[in-house]
Amino acid sequence: MKASVLNLDGIKVKEIELPDFFSAPIREDIVQKYVEVYKDMQPYAPFYLAGKQASASGKIRHARRKWKTAYGRGISRVPRKIMWRRGTQFYWIGATISGARKGRRSHPPRVERADKRINKNEARIALISSISATANPKSVMKKYISIKEIPKINFPLIAGKDVLKLKTKEFHSLMKKLLNDLFNIAIQHKSIRSGKGKMRNRRYRKNAGMLFVIGDNEKFGMQGIDIVNAKELTPTHLASGGVGRITMYTEEAIKNLGDRIK
Repeated sequence: MKASVLNLDGIKVKEIELPDFFSAPIREDIVQKYVEVYKDMQPYAPFYLAGKQASASGKIRHARRKWKTAYGRGISRVPRKIMWRRGTQFYWIGATISGARKGRRSHPPRVERADKRINKNEARIALISSISATANPKSVMKKYISIKEIPKINFPLIAGKDVLKLKTKEFHSLMKKLLNDLFNIAIQHKSIRSGKGKMRNRRYRKNAGMLFVIGDNEKFGMQGIDIVNAKELTPTHLASGGVGRITMYTEEAIKNLGDRIK
């Protein structure tokens, strides 16, 4: 599979041979599995001693004719703690269990359950599939459902080194030439959320925008897009919310990805 390298005017300069994984089958199920496993979520759980910190033990003996036993009192066998006693008479209240006041939560989330993994072969297939989808116009069309018709664009977008010297205004004008109707989707926009979410600490919405993949030894700073190094590229960058994100690569990034994925 061949692709065109574009100059600062968006004109084809030369053609390069892409690595085989740019035309690999797209396994959306495995990509989705990877993205779900590695979601950036904070593991949470209640304190492991919550509901067990009463000074009383909360245990009652159930043997017959023994001291401090609930036998013969006509009460259920739930754990209880002693509030006061008078001789051999005790005042107990239910404790510890989830059905009791200030008791433990039943079946709480546990931190060890949040430590999820995915095997190496699946991770590799997920990365290859998400990269392959960036070169597939049908996958791009499927992701951005607001676009009824994809303009004639040669995916994947590959730029030469000169693009890294552009300033924001110049880069945006280049993107307008290349992407046409997709430009508004490719550049990040911040807008005020409609509805009550404005009062719940999520006043603004921002679209994901385009992803720009640079080589291992390249540096680039630009507003309005996400930038990631080829050695740090993951399916989460490429396929969060579905495969087919608008992505531009530098020529060096293509070489680095070819060396990384063999």
